Amino acid sequence: MRIGELAQRTGVSTRTLRYYESRGLIPARRAVNGYRVYGDDDLRLVEQIRTLVDLGFGLEETRPFVECLRAGHPAGDVCSGSLAVYRRKLAELDALISHLQVVRAQLGARLARAGTGPPGIPAAPHRPDEPEDR
Repeated sequence: MRIGELAQRTGVSTRTLRYYESRGLIPARRAVNGYRVYGDDDLRLVEQIRTLVDLGFGLEETRPFVECLRAGHPAGDVCSGSLAVYRRKLAELDALISHLQVVRAQLGARLARAGTGPPGIPAAPHRPDEPEDR
């Protein structure tokens, strides 16, 4: 299949496919006429890359999954390199979640203090120069 068909079947632009090619993630095979040609294996590679990118993986983080598929494995996440990337990404997400929980607690405490204030003193009114909560 040519680049336009691969783009249509994967939902990835032709420009993105050329970029993947330039990064060595998909092969740069050419027909006699110079057009890029792709097979079903390339379709699987692009689908794997797209799925991982949609999950928040960086393009370089997809490389072990691509290499796993190229090695002939039925899935890109059965090789040790891919599993290591999964573990690393989960650790990053856990750290981010922990950080966000702390930030949320701090904001909640600030809101509680700002909204109630000392007894007998009404809460501060909304100032026009501050954005309202939406």
